[in-house]
Amino acid sequence: MQVFDGRLDKIRLQKLLFLYTNRQSKADYEFIPYRFGCYSYSANADMTAMAKRGFLNEDETSFEKNDAVDYTKQLKPSDLLLLQEVKENYGKMSATALMRHTYINFPFYAIKSEVAKDILDTEQLEKVHSARPNEERTILFTIGYEGISFENYLVRLLKNDVKVLVDVRNNALSMKYGFSKSILKKACESLGIKYVHYPEVGITSDRRQELNTQTDYDKLFDDYRKNNLSNTEESQNKILNLLKQYKRIALTCFEANICQCHRKHLAEAIETLPNFEYEVKHI
Repeated sequence: MQVFDGRLDKIRLQKLLFLYTNRQSKADYEFIPYRFGCYSYSANADMTAMAKRGFLNEDETSFEKNDAVDYTKQLKPSDLLLLQEVKENYGKMSATALMRHTYINFPFYAIKSEVAKDILDTEQLEKVHSARPNEERTILFTIGYEGISFENYLVRLLKNDVKVLVDVRNNALSMKYGFSKSILKKACESLGIKYVHYPEVGITSDRRQELNTQTDYDKLFDDYRKNNLSNTEESQNKILNLLKQYKRIALTCFEANICQCHRKHLAEAIETLPNFEYEVKHI
């Protein structure tokens, strides 16, 4: 905000931040394809938090720096140089010009854009269409969000052309930004991904204590198979019907390691249901 003269409209901010982080060796923020192109939920949440604390002013369309602190002195020289280069190269571009530039050079991030058809020519628009995943195979995916950003998670769903996200947590709350039910549902549906929650096929938090070794997990999952999966066949059939209807659905829970998550055993139970003839893939 300081380098860009203290004020930026929200669309320009997202595009400039994308161009900046794209040049970092390890990006500070990740992005999803959204209504006006590349967008970071996490960056917007941070900006809103800074506004609440008085560091920034926020209105409907922009943010404005609200203090006199020289934050550039706190940056690594390499990051400051990148920032100055981004300002020199893109600082005078309008929001529309920045959208067009990012759509042309990073067409995947334009696949959900509401304005691409208005600012791109036919050839450029075809590249955006080509970047849009379009899979025909029916696949039951599973995905955990441990260790990845909200944006990385959503991009995995999009790149695998997931149509329905099936939340199989018993309690769909998370201390990690983006993964509580209300935010996750809203984000998925804004990207055209249906969200459903089946808490009955999850494991209650009190049973997930003291899991220190794989043996501990194996004992938990043995109990899960015997006392949950044997009693939730109706819900498993509902999930199978979603798979038949939408072709590409994903079971989601927390753990990155599929061997330490009940979604593996749930997927295996669904595989044993009559007329299951599909691929299972852990992403």
